[in-house]
Amino acid sequence: MRRALFTLFLFTGLAQAGETLVIDVHRDANCGCCKAWISHLQDNGFTVNDHVEADMVEVKQRLGVPPRLASCHTGVIDGKFVEGHVPAADILRLRQRPDLIGAAVPGMPVGSPGMEYGDRVDAYQVIGLDKQRQDQLLADYPSR
Repeated sequence: MRRALFTLFLFTGLAQAGETLVIDVHRDANCGCCKAWISHLQDNGFTVNDHVEADMVEVKQRLGVPPRLASCHTGVIDGKFVEGHVPAADILRLRQRPDLIGAAVPGMPVGSPGMEYGDRVDAYQVIGLDKQRQDQLLADYPSR
């Protein structure tokens, strides 16, 4: 409940400020969950610039995504990477953290945004990466 209220106030504050949230998303043409994650972002007020890529490994290397944090798609907002199925609220949290260069949901956990599958929700974490390339826990989502 607290997370939902926090998210509501965060989005309300951004909407009142009139800020446009623009994110570039790099993805493979054949990935359905990437499209579902893009829809999640759009539903939460983001404008998405969708880039279909032939070589996602090169994109991840160029953007500084460590292999241990890799997933299927990579976003970029405010010069920071957003790897995998990161919830919109956690992207907003990332934007407020000048010590972080990116955030990731490693793998493809069922129940994360874009990976919905019925009522199943697996536990997953949102990991921030700081400028020293050390992991920082941004959010912890339990299984249901």
